[in-house]
Amino acid sequence: MHIAQVSPLYESVPPKQYGGTERVIAYLTEELIRQGHRVTLFASGDSETEADLVSMCPHSLRLDDKAVDHLAPHVLMLEEVYRRADAFDIIHFHVDYLHYPVSRRETTPHLTTLHGRLDLPELGPLYREFSDMPVVSISDAQRSPISTANWQATVYHGLPPDLFTYREQSEGYLAFLGRISPEKRVDTAIEIASRAHAPLKIAAKVDPADEAYFANEIEPLLDNANVDFVGEIDDIEKGDLLGHAAALLFPIDWPEPFGLVMIEALACGTPVIAYRRGSVPEVLADERVGFVVSDLDEAVEAVQRIDEIDRHVCRQYFEERFQVDRMARDYLRVYEQLIPSPAQTLS
Repeated sequence: MHIAQVSPLYESVPPKQYGGTERVIAYLTEELIRQGHRVTLFASGDSETEADLVSMCPHSLRLDDKAVDHLAPHVLMLEEVYRRADAFDIIHFHVDYLHYPVSRRETTPHLTTLHGRLDLPELGPLYREFSDMPVVSISDAQRSPISTANWQATVYHGLPPDLFTYREQSEGYLAFLGRISPEKRVDTAIEIASRAHAPLKIAAKVDPADEAYFANEIEPLLDNANVDFVGEIDDIEKGDLLGHAAALLFPIDWPEPFGLVMIEALACGTPVIAYRRGSVPEVLADERVGFVVSDLDEAVEAVQRIDEIDRHVCRQYFEERFQVDRMARDYLRVYEQLIPSPAQTLS
């Protein structure tokens, strides 16, 4: 099968530092190739892949100080995708709804994985209009705001099994990994750690849109002696941070579509303490690989009980549910559903 993977251009594939969507695209692309398929990847020029790379800009847009208009390269990319469309058995988009008006008018089978939140008011009318566009969710919870979408499947993310090293022992600190923004609630993570009298390491990027929030709301909290803010980190540093942590704190305050960092922690053998929002109850087995909590008091109690969680079980749970070969097989089943059979093509 010849498969096109169409990535956002904001980060490389895989990202050099923070980035969830492009990271998943990288894992999926390489696994599809490993399973014997040909893949053409549309992505930024600094991407690293065994696929046939078609680059629409030399560098990921977020890290390119000269890139002003981020939409223009995406429009050019869609033009290039459909210029080559006849070469593909299926086109797998990861750019939200940007391509819908074009894809509706083309004949090559296509699929879109929706990676973001769907509880935005503008999306209801859009998906009522484009109810013919085949889409995949990354959790069942993600679907709830948009019942009119043309859902094909839910495909949970997966990671290569050797990406992170299993750590049998922790160094006793708590970890927060991700992005500084109001919905991620790093302030709550600091409060949990403070009340539990536990050290906290925070590895997070600060987007330009969140710089004022960081300066006004979060930076003053970093004076706490138990808090170590290390900033944005790469994959090697991530493995060390997560692997040596006693637990990952995930105190989100939004309908999280998936939460890749949760399975990254589990791959290291690190339990997760997460708020009951969005996909969390789907991803985590409560009291088996961590604790799913509803408020601050429950989170603090979970920290105090974290030694009840077997780190080997966390790794085993990851291997059972969230490996990349399973993710690729799930997508291949959807591709096969969407590609017409020879009989259908002739009719």
